[in-house]
Amino acid sequence: MADYKKIGFKPADILLPKNIDMTAWSVVACDQYTSQPEYWEKVKNIVGDKPSTLNIIFPEIYLSEDNSARIDSINRYMKEYLENGLFEEYKNSFVYVERTIGEGKVRRGLIGAIDLEAYDFTADAKTLVRATEGTVRERIPPRVQIRIGASIESPHIMVLIDDEKKNIIEKIDKKKLPKLYDFDLMMGGGHIEGYLVTDTDEICNKLEKMVDAQGENPLLFAMGDGNHSLATAKACWEQIKSGLSESERENHPARYALAEIVNIHDSSMEFEPIHRVVFNVNPGELLSEFMKAEPSAEMEGGEGQRITAVYGDKEVEITVKKPSNTLEVGTLQKFLDDYVKKTDAKIDYIHGSDVVKNLAKESDRIGFILPSMKKSDLFPAIKNDGVLPRKTFSIGEAFEKRFYLECRKIVR
Repeated sequence: MADYKKIGFKPADILLPKNIDMTAWSVVACDQYTSQPEYWEKVKNIVGDKPSTLNIIFPEIYLSEDNSARIDSINRYMKEYLENGLFEEYKNSFVYVERTIGEGKVRRGLIGAIDLEAYDFTADAKTLVRATEGTVRERIPPRVQIRIGASIESPHIMVLIDDEKKNIIEKIDKKKLPKLYDFDLMMGGGHIEGYLVTDTDEICNKLEKMVDAQGENPLLFAMGDGNHSLATAKACWEQIKSGLSESERENHPARYALAEIVNIHDSSMEFEPIHRVVFNVNPGELLSEFMKAEPSAEMEGGEGQRITAVYGDKEVEITVKKPSNTLEVGTLQKFLDDYVKKTDAKIDYIHGSDVVKNLAKESDRIGFILPSMKKSDLFPAIKNDGVLPRKTFSIGEAFEKRFYLECRKIVR
């Protein structure tokens, strides 16, 4: 039997709804479309009164509203779904997933449970599971309010493995597995299929070999998406475990968080930059301050880091010849973090350059369009330098994000 503690990952008791409209059930990650309320209104109309993960998640666009009322509603729906027999439970299993996004682009993943004892989001972590980017601790408490009283979880967490030989997920033969679901996702999310994996030891043994090959302080999993969700699960577990005995901690369901692992070398994997839009500012003044903060910045071509600023009908190419950070996103974020502390400015993090340009048309806003980093640089950078600047990259655009689908009980 595989040593789950050694790899920080294990099969899970996975819940899937039965005999319902699966397209209505599955909705996109809660941290998407945070400046586009019309998206979430369309989702509400599609769902109507059908069973849906929309009822058991908290879209972040609504976080400024009355959190307590929405959280109470989430908990009621969770209880109702469990008590009314909505779910079929698949014990001690993985789910192999194929997500088709666009013509010929298929992302392969494996759903299982991350051991939160093997995860640390701090910058100098040496654990098996690590954050890729800085975790904003202020974002965790409101999310803890949502999870701490929840009876089930449904993840949008995606965790990466560095399997260049494609020896684990890509070796799974779906033709030999029972199919669990096969349907179109809403709102242009593509198509998804899921297959039940009950013979789990072979996969776990391969992960063990990856750990053994690294020697001291191995890094097996790096966060792709949903770092703050995993950090929230970790914070909740730290609260819960303080009241448990050592034996009770071993297999308590809250010790784990359901997640999809994906190979960073999967041919579908594309790192997309996360752009910035800054609100409540004078664009010209902000640009002037940035040029002062980065004295080698010029509004012309040449060697160096390239950042595009957009505001109104203008588009300006900025070259930073002697940047203060090794990545463009780090150079910009360092400045913006300091700037918002001194002003009433607010930053939103946006997927897709077209959305940035549209949002930045208003006179009190400016957008920054950033280049993407090479995915092959990710694991070496984390091992050598620790976490990257927050919101450095995204795996695909907003419509490609994980949709909530599989669930798991997190209470006894």
